[in-house]
Amino acid sequence: MSVITVHNLKKTFDKATVLQDLSFSVEKGEVFGFLGPNGAGKTTTVRCILGLLHPDAGDTTVLGGDLGTDDQVRRRVGVLLEQNGLSDRLTAQENLDYYARLYDVQDPEGRVVEMLRFVGLEDRKDSLVGTFSTGMKRKLGIARAVLHDPEVLFLDEPSSGLDPEAQKMVRDLILDLSKIEGMTVFLNSHNLAEVQRICTSVAILHQGRIRAFDTVEKLRDGKKGTHLEVVLADLASAEKAAEVLQGVPGITEVRREGEHVTATLTDGSASAAVRALVHAGCGVEEVRKARRSLEEIYLAAVQQAEGSA
Repeated sequence: MSVITVHNLKKTFDKATVLQDLSFSVEKGEVFGFLGPNGAGKTTTVRCILGLLHPDAGDTTVLGGDLGTDDQVRRRVGVLLEQNGLSDRLTAQENLDYYARLYDVQDPEGRVVEMLRFVGLEDRKDSLVGTFSTGMKRKLGIARAVLHDPEVLFLDEPSSGLDPEAQKMVRDLILDLSKIEGMTVFLNSHNLAEVQRICTSVAILHQGRIRAFDTVEKLRDGKKGTHLEVVLADLASAEKAAEVLQGVPGITEVRREGEHVTATLTDGSASAAVRALVHAGCGVEEVRKARRSLEEIYLAAVQQAEGSA
């Protein structure tokens, strides 16, 4: 079931096309990563989805409605953009109390306590937010965004500017929201390592167009077959292994870098390749399936788009 849909979206500013025929969807319960370089159109896309900008063509829906006009659907959505939406002059509890009244949350006192506990700030509930670290403010911002128990959560660079420990805490919170609370999370981020760790699917945007869109697993596996990485004992063994693998049926590409040999297997089994290496007496130390990182996928998609342009 698609919770967020974007269909043929187009947006221009001063005759410059920012988004062109943009289409993708996000399924219920997913943590969806929206990636792209600066100026790709990510923020414009999010603002169109949230109803903050009106597109020139196309349409977007969230939970079957238009966030720009449907108040009932808006109540089912949480948003955390660049600013946390918090007052430094209020305590953590006072900030959440204010939003609980604004959202007309049932049992506001209980919900505020629950959210402070959820983000690990229960012991700082009476501290002024102005005394909080950047990471603590971001955690409280997430609590503010999910205070009314939304079904869909939009997050814009939630771990930007945070130290590694705080980044991990934010990642864990997002995973808990998805797995425990069942929320659909739309994550706008530059942090590729973060996206690879927590997202189930991603879209890569460049120059206003989607350049790659699929589950993280399928993108990392690639469409050209299984990649085997073989670590040999020495250079001589690596050279011999490269020659052997080139003669194995189903292997279409073999590359060697030092004692490492990588082979692309489009047909047949990996065990056949391993047997051939052992039979040839190659000094094999390790064999593993090699998968592309999200960073490699991202860079390849951007470079291909720039090359075609």
